[in-house]
Amino acid sequence: MTAVPDGVWRDVVGQPAAVAELQQAVAQPGSMTHAWLFTGPPGSGRSVAARAFAAALQCPDGGDGTCHACRTVLAGTHADVRLVVPEGLSIGVKEMRGVIGLAGRAPSQGRFQVVVVEDADRMTEQAANALLKMLEEPPPRTVFLLCAPSLHPDDVSVTIRSRCRVVALRTPSTEAITEVLVRRDGIDPTLAAWSASASGGHIGRARRLARDDDARASRKAVLDVPLALTSLAACLGAADALVGTAAAESTAATAAVDAKETEAVKASLGVGARGPGVAAASRGAGQLKELEKQQKSRATRIGRDTLDRALVDLAGIYRDALVIATVRGDMARVPHLNHPDRAQDTLDLARKVGAEGALRRIDAVLAARTALEQAVKPQIAVEAMCVALRLPG
Repeated sequence: MTAVPDGVWRDVVGQPAAVAELQQAVAQPGSMTHAWLFTGPPGSGRSVAARAFAAALQCPDGGDGTCHACRTVLAGTHADVRLVVPEGLSIGVKEMRGVIGLAGRAPSQGRFQVVVVEDADRMTEQAANALLKMLEEPPPRTVFLLCAPSLHPDDVSVTIRSRCRVVALRTPSTEAITEVLVRRDGIDPTLAAWSASASGGHIGRARRLARDDDARASRKAVLDVPLALTSLAACLGAADALVGTAAAESTAATAAVDAKETEAVKASLGVGARGPGVAAASRGAGQLKELEKQQKSRATRIGRDTLDRALVDLAGIYRDALVIATVRGDMARVPHLNHPDRAQDTLDLARKVGAEGALRRIDAVLAARTALEQAVKPQIAVEAMCVALRLPG
């Protein structure tokens, strides 16, 4: 097994080169810079690595994982570490300016003021411009840690990227993911190994597959789709199921949180109160409306993320079919499958559609992902995709 890093780095899975670089920066102040950009595919642990680095920067011992500074940073409660996590579809300029204002202060407890921006690719143009001004003239003891999928200008502007030191993460190996599931989460080794192999290198997905029966059932339902698309009715039914599952997961994930937030705001405004509270409550209608808007945006994001995860699984199985068709069904010559537990289904799919058909269907799935990013209605985008995926006569 691969050696496991110590301290705050223990959960930075399968990234020895990145961990070594970050440890060097902590140990040698001359290696530090005021802005870092963590890139890597989904599930590679960008935000985990950024938080571990933030903890190590605040720790007197470079990230031992046991001191008060380490524990509070990892728990998200350290006074000098700001976490910017998009609740909705984007990170707006108002939120970013608020964080920047706090980040410009001198540290109250730690060695630095640290700002961790998860999903920095979701910053609006105005938010990115506000951040850029701070990066151009940074305070002496402020460090920004940005997380984004890639260096592409669609994810991070060229001007922001030019002011950051890049830490490139890679997809963790199945072995590394299995090890962390067994060690950290206490998952049975056999189930951990299956979950790691089925996750596509996504650590969070592997953990959900290992611990959640519903997650396993959802994945199975998605991977059953390609061989079921034998008619137009089947295509439309599959589209309904995919969109409906995403909507149901979004509702389940947000319902309880939305209710708590709404009650908290109503209580702060004195809704239902008598006397002076009545006037305060009437003035709070705008706050409730703004909260409702944020909640709707969050639900939309969760629904889109769920649907996108299903499309990634579909693209993966068609990729497997393409590989198998290319080697004419000789499974001994297949180096790696995205869905090894569905090898027989994928072999059947490869025989039905061939290499060219598999490639066209991958394009159809990617086109659907692009359409969703451009705010096409999910039902329309997914129906068009499923019709394009229909099996030949």
